[in-house]
Amino acid sequence: MTQEINKIVVVGGGSAGWMSAATMIRNFPKKEVVIIESPDDPVVGVGESTLAAIKLWMAWLGVQEEEFMRDTDAVYKLSIKFTDWYKKDSGGFHYPFGRPYVEGSLAEEIDWYIKKAKYPMTTANSDYAKTFFPAVTLAEKNKINLNADGRLGNFLFFKDVAYHFDAIKFGQWLKKKYCIPKGVKVISAKVTDIKTNENGVEYLQLSNGDKVSGDLFIDCTGWKSLLLGGALKEPFLDDKELLPNNRAWATRIPYTDKEKEMEPYTNCTAIENGWVWNIPSWERIGTGYVYSDKYITPEEALKQFKNYLKSDKLTIPDENRPVEDFEYKDIKFRVGIHRRLFVKNVVGIGLAGGFIEPLESNGLFTTHVFLIDLIKVLNRGGFNQFDRDCFNLITQKGYEGFRDFVLAHYLLSYRNDTKYWQDITSKSFFKEGERLDQSMTQQFKELVFRKIASCRYDIHNGGGIHCIGTGLGFMPIDKNVLSSWDWAFQTDHFTHYEKVFQSWKMRTKEWERIADRSPTMYEFLKENIYKE
Repeated sequence: MTQEINKIVVVGGGSAGWMSAATMIRNFPKKEVVIIESPDDPVVGVGESTLAAIKLWMAWLGVQEEEFMRDTDAVYKLSIKFTDWYKKDSGGFHYPFGRPYVEGSLAEEIDWYIKKAKYPMTTANSDYAKTFFPAVTLAEKNKINLNADGRLGNFLFFKDVAYHFDAIKFGQWLKKKYCIPKGVKVISAKVTDIKTNENGVEYLQLSNGDKVSGDLFIDCTGWKSLLLGGALKEPFLDDKELLPNNRAWATRIPYTDKEKEMEPYTNCTAIENGWVWNIPSWERIGTGYVYSDKYITPEEALKQFKNYLKSDKLTIPDENRPVEDFEYKDIKFRVGIHRRLFVKNVVGIGLAGGFIEPLESNGLFTTHVFLIDLIKVLNRGGFNQFDRDCFNLITQKGYEGFRDFVLAHYLLSYRNDTKYWQDITSKSFFKEGERLDQSMTQQFKELVFRKIASCRYDIHNGGGIHCIGTGLGFMPIDKNVLSSWDWAFQTDHFTHYEKVFQSWKMRTKEWERIADRSPTMYEFLKENIYKE
């Protein structure tokens, strides 16, 4: 049976709800779009760090960047930095956006692994990203450069940059400045009852006495999942055995030195029983400790978090920082996804559909990516079972791929300083009773075959698994592999590689000179966005 769409009802007014309403009214301007926003339900307010794809989504909406950034305390983000993930006190490495700049190489990224194998003591793991991504040089110096003259390789500011912002302000900006002006109808009420029939949701009974019907319902009610998980009882597939983190302590701290602390990257620092995010915005720094209550009580986690906030892991250490005066928010979350996100006439988006964990800024990423997937299957003006199946297939694969990417950060770690890290690095990705190649996703196949079958040169320059694997010391070529290549040590052959390595050194120094002459992110934003 085919269902025509004339009225779309979004339930829930957080980031996912307003992103859903914005996407629907942008793509279906002549259809009725209604959002039901409960005045009593608190907004979770997570998702302050984004990935570069959100810039393209907002460009598709037609959003003017300056206005959006000023109203949401937004700043730019060039990269994600991972500190102490390899081992305790091992330092950090970056995972920047965009594609690696491999011009002048003999065999693209594989040249760097040959350099690492030849000079292991003088080539740090973090050098990989610095060699191929000029944005890393900018990030480490807190600088912004639009690369208008093309001297920073293939760095494209319009697509290789993301944002940090206030997630609650972001939702309200979409509501007031985008959705309502474009015709989205807002109902401020609470859903008190859900009437279902053989086609899904028939109507919603609201606290104001209204009954709201529709052709398509988008469930954005957070972890409660009132429609998809509640009314339609779609099973939730829990992934806590793979990713045990289920809680976070979050707070906001004031700047001590805004110009130094406003870093253009998300810093993720591994500590005793999880990791801490550091997300600078224009007005303050958002930070939180992600952990599992299987290994530590909330009280113990809060104590560890406060100790971290007073430690030298911060950009500007301050043992006198008044951490006891900060307001701390205890967030509980579940890791997993509903078996299907599109059931009958209900679609689960955001936390109502599934959640991995905060690592790699996946919350808002999966929201806008899944919304684009949704409008692709709805663009004939309605939907049937095949459309549902298409959406469910692509979103399940998308979720699993991102989940396994996040999981790789833990499995590749060599930390063993606590029971938490000992257990999480002891997990096996292989599923009992299945062939190994069938139970592995493409992400892990890439890692394994790059490592074991490195002589086949099957390293490619897409995705982020190469940055994470290399940063964590998982190299496809080591000195033993290099020794087996007779030609590699022949002087006339290796001279070509030495020329490449020298060109990288000169190129990196040029990027550093450009970064040194560029404004800090604070200076750039003050002049071009906030105009203070």
